[in-house]
Amino acid sequence: MSLNVYAVATPFVIALALAEFAWCVVRRNGYYSFQDSIASMGTAVMNQCVNVAVALLVLPLFTQLGQYAPWRLDASSPLSLVALFLGVDFLFYWFHRFGHRTNIGWAAHSPHHSTEELNYAVALRASVTQRLFSFLFYWPLVLVGFPPEAVLAMVAFHLVLQFIPHTRVIPKLPRWVESWLNTPSHHRVHHARNDAYIDKNYAGFLIIWDRMFGTYAEETEPCSYGLTTPANTWDPTAINFQAWGRLVADAVATKRLGDRLRIWVMPTGWRPADLPPRALGYWKQEGVEVKYHSRELSGVRGYLVFQLFASMPFMLLVSHHASPLSGWQKVALSLLLWAMATAWSGMLESKAWSEPLELARVLAMGVAVTLWLVGASAPPAWSALTASWLMVSLVWLRVARGGAGQKPPSSEVPSTLL
Repeated sequence: MSLNVYAVATPFVIALALAEFAWCVVRRNGYYSFQDSIASMGTAVMNQCVNVAVALLVLPLFTQLGQYAPWRLDASSPLSLVALFLGVDFLFYWFHRFGHRTNIGWAAHSPHHSTEELNYAVALRASVTQRLFSFLFYWPLVLVGFPPEAVLAMVAFHLVLQFIPHTRVIPKLPRWVESWLNTPSHHRVHHARNDAYIDKNYAGFLIIWDRMFGTYAEETEPCSYGLTTPANTWDPTAINFQAWGRLVADAVATKRLGDRLRIWVMPTGWRPADLPPRALGYWKQEGVEVKYHSRELSGVRGYLVFQLFASMPFMLLVSHHASPLSGWQKVALSLLLWAMATAWSGMLESKAWSEPLELARVLAMGVAVTLWLVGASAPPAWSALTASWLMVSLVWLRVARGGAGQKPPSSEVPSTLL
């Protein structure tokens, strides 16, 4: 099995997301919000770069650990692959439960739940810190004899499978399927912030783990999605580190050394006794659900859609095994992709700094990637396309958008896409 699962799965993921989007357009069901979708997809591009970096970091550690395995299992054997998949699925349940039930785990996992929608764009909004924590749970598979490369590849494959249940368009399936498989119905419950659904259905593939360990809940009432204390921002850095910031602030504020240490592993929401209870943001006003929306720059939607599709090849230059870029070039491009997602969030929130940042990002990415591709003797068409993208982006920013400093619209209308 190859470590390149993410790159191989990208076309499948994009095709499935586009199919769901098309269905929602036809049905006019309002399952997609433009602002939420752009924020999720921008974060997804950034996160995929981090996933690959973490896997490359963990592989040497798993390789060293594998030397202590009492035997070596053949990863090409169908029986071994099934056993490895079941092992990953079982350990994922406990990793996922840890991500909801401890302060440090929730800090790493909560960005995935920060969106107030549920669709295939949402499925791609993942935390940049969560993946490193996940590998702390999978090391027993290496110790029992599975090759490290096979473990990391199976973890990636398992993650791709979890993309499928993140939808509202698939209704409940026949009971015999719902009894063992983590279906979209089960996962809707997991993403809901209804009181009856909090901390339920942690399964990745087999829902039987939740049934066995007492965390199962059936979908019996309409779901409301998101955090009980909403993020109220599209900024990927804020979304990824809000919960971390609150933990650090509490650890610094408490006067007890023991509390500074144990706050990280205590149940989610726990605070030291010498600190006041934290006021919870509420997601309803007079009993009606209120979703976050912002005042975006006028005329920005077409530009952001264009840049979203244009960002995919840049992501593959970081994540694909056949990329001609060197290691440091991939790191630099990953940072530029982070700046990209940040600039997009600023445009969605009419931030004064968003267009200058996007202009700088486009210039840096276009010039640097073109030079890198030429220096790596990549096919000439690649550098030509990059240069063309640069020119189109600059024209769009400076002419169609009117340049930095354009006055944003005064109205604040909920951002609905469909």
